[in-house]
Amino acid sequence: MGIVNISHRDLMSVESPGRYVGGEPNQCIKQEVIDSIVNTGSCKEVRTAFCFPDVYEIGMSNLAMQILYNCLNSLDYVYCERAFAPWLDMCNLMREKNIPLYTLETKSALFDFDIVAFTLGYEMCYTNVLLMLDLGKIPLLSKDRTDKDPIVICGGPVTYNIEPMCDFFDAVMMGEGEESILEVAEVIKKYKDSGKQSRKEVLKALSKIEGVYIPSFYEAVFSDKEGEKTYYTEAYSRIKKEDGTVEEVPVTFKGVAPVQTGLRKLEPEAPDVITKRIIKDLDNVLYPTDPIVPNNGIVHDRAYLEIFRGCIRGCRFCQAGFIYRPVREKSPDTLCKQGIAIEHNTGYDELGILSLSSSDYTGLKELTDGLLDAFEGRHSSLSLPSLRIDNFALDLMEKVSSTRKSGLTFAPEAGTQRLRDVINKGITEEDIMASLKLAFTGGWNTVKLYFMLGLPTETMEDVEGIALLARKIEQLYFDTARELGIKARKPEITVSTSMYIPKPFTPFQWERQNCKEEFLKKQSYLRSLLKSKNIKYNWHDVESSLWEVVLARGDRRLNKVLLEGYQSGLTYDAWDDQFKFDTWMSLLEKNGLSWETYARNYDTDEVLPWDHISVGVRKDFLLSEKKKAYDETVTPNCRVKCSGCGATCFKVGECVASR
Repeated sequence: MGIVNISHRDLMSVESPGRYVGGEPNQCIKQEVIDSIVNTGSCKEVRTAFCFPDVYEIGMSNLAMQILYNCLNSLDYVYCERAFAPWLDMCNLMREKNIPLYTLETKSALFDFDIVAFTLGYEMCYTNVLLMLDLGKIPLLSKDRTDKDPIVICGGPVTYNIEPMCDFFDAVMMGEGEESILEVAEVIKKYKDSGKQSRKEVLKALSKIEGVYIPSFYEAVFSDKEGEKTYYTEAYSRIKKEDGTVEEVPVTFKGVAPVQTGLRKLEPEAPDVITKRIIKDLDNVLYPTDPIVPNNGIVHDRAYLEIFRGCIRGCRFCQAGFIYRPVREKSPDTLCKQGIAIEHNTGYDELGILSLSSSDYTGLKELTDGLLDAFEGRHSSLSLPSLRIDNFALDLMEKVSSTRKSGLTFAPEAGTQRLRDVINKGITEEDIMASLKLAFTGGWNTVKLYFMLGLPTETMEDVEGIALLARKIEQLYFDTARELGIKARKPEITVSTSMYIPKPFTPFQWERQNCKEEFLKKQSYLRSLLKSKNIKYNWHDVESSLWEVVLARGDRRLNKVLLEGYQSGLTYDAWDDQFKFDTWMSLLEKNGLSWETYARNYDTDEVLPWDHISVGVRKDFLLSEKKKAYDETVTPNCRVKCSGCGATCFKVGECVASR
């Protein structure tokens, strides 16, 4: 145990050296722990390296990291530090000079920690996890780690299907982590104090914590249509050849491509179903009012105030809307106190209001009035994203916007009413036009519109509907100016489309994804319809969306693919200039898999790789929502009528729909 030495000369040779030095305002310094590390090479505290598998500028914009960093450091017996994925030039330098990946607070190598924890916000960061473990001198595979290695854990929204990465993690935390991460630290502290070094016993103790999943205590079972079963651990068992080298045995199946038929427990005491954790009382859970202020400019360079969790809307394409249920709000009084403290402790002049749909917060007027009164004369402003079109309020936007004429962003998602009903968007074209007319009347002329291509049941008429809606909005702008008797400025209307990716725990989790040719055809057609000097069309890369669905709906067979991808030099897949689609497709084929294996239409009665995880929303509810989608039937939002999805039972201990 010790401090990693890296010279100023080396740091000045890489891009953005501020990523690697630490020392930011409000970082946690526990001097007694640091002194113990320097003087004795050890400490009694549970040392945790909190890792974000992307560059500093992105990781420091992640609210979950700030929250859990503060939670862990609130315990006297824990010292939590931060580490981020180095950019490629720094990776090369570290390998060349044998410098291990280190934390920012004490410059300690990752292998010196008791816990190495990753927060995973998106699937395209998976090989960056392997990059950080590798640079941190930690064995990549859980089964190769010894009692002297850290316990490697992860959490975050994508871990609800962690099967593609499960071989690399010792433990996975499902759901909100403010309470469970402290329970994990308590278990590690107990074993550290006792001097016991049995990794298996630690994992057994962790498996008893609600919401903690130990992947090595289970194995996947695959079968083909002929009924022949293959067990994952047997299929990929490592055999040693006569010359002493190790060979991976590939999976072989008779007949057609296999499907997963569930998990079998290797550890009898492990739970059959792992249930997510939620925080029931947001007012009384720790929230950082003195977050770390970064050295570099970051992606979202402002302070944040989280006003509630969950969403009442039930859009059928939206994974966040289901996995974060039920809705739980903070009180306006608590939020005002936190917002004022954050502004005072950070020096930020902008406070972002954070939620899935800010206009659904019941105390929004009281909150914004309170904060604006507190910030008056202090040159501090509020940022209020995620306003729904049907709840748009011009007076509110005028009060919170630092610039009245700043652009507005709306997400109709689909171009026709039929398709908006399919996805349960819950807004009409009349809602959209009325809201935008109000905005244009108030002086706005810049509008961004977000849509998805490839939604279930989508036709070319639905694609055309996107262009027709954009044209109607363009005409509305000029008609509004004429009604007001003013000279119209040039409107700036941006239409952006992303590729729809069916995600676990949504009513569309069984749906097929459009193929590359279908996506490109729809993009090309829409581009041909949006030729106007007032309308700009942006579109998302197709190939990265095709790879993302593989990761989102994948199973344990992808662990080997991802390992081989990392060993081939594939990292930073979320960055367009680093992503190599053809290489990934070749690796899938080499391992007897394909894009179609995971992008296909799933039978509703087959076992899905994530079926052993519970987010509280029942599968029969998702199936009923899938049927309603094809019937083009809208489900009312949760405040209008409880649909009995099951998630609210987490909060109140009973089924609200049965009242």
